[in-house]
Amino acid sequence: MSPLTPYRRLFALPGTRAFTLGNLVARLPMGMFSVSAVIMIAGARGSYALAGAVTATGLATTAVVAPWTARLVDRYGQAEVAVPATAVALLGGTGLVACVRFGAPDWTLFAAYAATATTPNTGGMSRARWAHLLKGDAAALHTANSFEQAVDELCFMLGPVLAAFLCTALSPMAGMLTGSALLMTGVLLFAAQRSTQPPLRPATTAGSPVLAPGMPPLLLSFLATGAVFGAMEVATIAFADEQGHKSAAGVVLALQAAGSCVAGLVFGAVKRDVPVDAEAFASRRYAVCVGAMAVLLTLPLLAVRLTGSLPVLASALLVAGMATAPTMVTGMTLVQRRTPEGRLNEGMTLAVTGLLGGIAGGSAVGGWVVEHLSPATGYTVPVVAATTALVIAVLGARTHSPARPPRHTPLSGPSNPVHHSGSTH
Repeated sequence: MSPLTPYRRLFALPGTRAFTLGNLVARLPMGMFSVSAVIMIAGARGSYALAGAVTATGLATTAVVAPWTARLVDRYGQAEVAVPATAVALLGGTGLVACVRFGAPDWTLFAAYAATATTPNTGGMSRARWAHLLKGDAAALHTANSFEQAVDELCFMLGPVLAAFLCTALSPMAGMLTGSALLMTGVLLFAAQRSTQPPLRPATTAGSPVLAPGMPPLLLSFLATGAVFGAMEVATIAFADEQGHKSAAGVVLALQAAGSCVAGLVFGAVKRDVPVDAEAFASRRYAVCVGAMAVLLTLPLLAVRLTGSLPVLASALLVAGMATAPTMVTGMTLVQRRTPEGRLNEGMTLAVTGLLGGIAGGSAVGGWVVEHLSPATGYTVPVVAATTALVIAVLGARTHSPARPPRHTPLSGPSNPVHHSGSTH
């Protein structure tokens, strides 16, 4: 069987190509905004620490607001909530550009970027559509989750390159403005595909996903993993600037995402058998994946410490990125299994906001380290963060012992489409 066969089967389903295209356009700016904001603010105000703090504030605010937006999506529908939420976020992005352009006080940068917190989790909404369309087919959903992670990485691969090009070749503000336009266009296209939208559910009495069994340590590990990405981004931009190749920062970051994208597609094409205790198996696999990520992240640190070469760093990031997609696919599988029924968008958004909160912290810490110590020292922050995520994942795998389903209940059957909508590894 061709490695592409599982993906061909996914897109043979009616409507899947249309909503995927719209979602791809909407997600591309996710890889643009942080890089655009850092380049724009650092160039205008001369401070990476300020740029990192502003982006951290926006991401931290998103971590608070996004779960509420997702809860509204679960309750009232994707199209009904995503479009107005995106319009509000658009005001924040364009407001940030205006504040930088007209030299407004520093505090206005924080306020404007915080207003982008209503940006809907388009990746979560896309995964929710797959969970609805593939209910009861764990193998196909594994492929869909892997594909969605590869799309995330593709966007974070192309986004920084596009943002760096626009900000350096056209205008420091071009990246933010272009990203805002793409976001609104993509959400409108995605929302227009009503045939694949999950049906509305009545108000659920289930508790918050954040308190569901096994979720707290999982969300904490996502928080630490996010710090890896935030610190890596700031350190790489600063290191490229130090080397006199600031415009190459996007390309270097793109290679990390490229490694993850390829790994994600391969991971999704591999056939997975359903073990008896799939959730416990996924918990152990998640710890292994996080461990691999922690080990590989020492490569960029060694590259800058031993060689000080930007091409060598780029190669190290390409290899290091290969652990990202398997880690995230397995982690999102666990999120889907542990989220209470009727709260799927909220559960996945909590995972994403955990990442965003970590990115915010990593960006702020990374910005401080590169400015007060050195860009090379900044690469120690991702290693520490990944090691922290590993400790949390190992402890979580040991302490969480999910109850096994009854023998007569199919592990991924339709009786509980949310708990059993994740893939198995």
